[in-house]
Amino acid sequence: MTTRLATAFAKPHPALVCFVTAGDPEPHHTPAILDALVAGGADVIELGMPFTDPMADGPAIQAANLRALGAGTRTGDVFRIAAGFRARHPEVPLVLMGYANPMTTRGPEWFAAECHAAGVDGVICVDLPPEEDDALGPALRDKDIAPIRLATPTTDAARLPAVLEGSAGFLYYVSVAGITGKQQAQLGSIEDAVGRLKAATDLPVAVGFGVRTPEQAAAIARVADGVVVGSALVELVGEHGADAAGPVRALTAALAQAVHSARTVAA
Repeated sequence: MTTRLATAFAKPHPALVCFVTAGDPEPHHTPAILDALVAGGADVIELGMPFTDPMADGPAIQAANLRALGAGTRTGDVFRIAAGFRARHPEVPLVLMGYANPMTTRGPEWFAAECHAAGVDGVICVDLPPEEDDALGPALRDKDIAPIRLATPTTDAARLPAVLEGSAGFLYYVSVAGITGKQQAQLGSIEDAVGRLKAATDLPVAVGFGVRTPEQAAAIARVADGVVVGSALVELVGEHGADAAGPVRALTAALAQAVHSARTVAA
């Protein structure tokens, strides 16, 4: 399964990674929103697992979690959505992103087996540090599912080896020391950080948190292997609800054009 991630980052342009929350605004609306991301040109999809306490997320994704949970979305719904996506899009990488409680409450082996059955390629567990890898990592790797780790501006040279140990798929660089969607780091600091990370690993480096516009995405794509956009897309779902697929596709297409052409334009 991790082959899909490798293929996505081996394209002759940086990858656009797009995030939306499963079950937002209701579980039966999510498939059309995911299809809109693919139609718009997203290279990798991150599907958020709704959680009651999404501590790393800003107001937009917090609200999406509450909408999804209020609509009755449960872990089983997330896997049904994932399996349907895989059937419709056999080549597009799908990553689940969320928090440890829903991923470990029934045991890591159960979670990994469900991911494998649904065709999930990778998992980002926001609140599980490398020191607690045993809680989920071995079960995921046993099913060839990439445990995707986060690096931040405070990940120094002493800590970086622990972050990279056992990581797979790509390295997600959180460009600001804060929550999603609220601010954006200066491009110079992102460029320095990406260079430092790429000197330490062969994994692709994707940059997220605070990326909202095609112009911002293009600037980051000139220095990174991938660009992650979440809150801006989630806000469209919050605004348009059941009719969000069209606006989501339009923004994704603009982002994809910017990311995919960034290095050509720069040259």
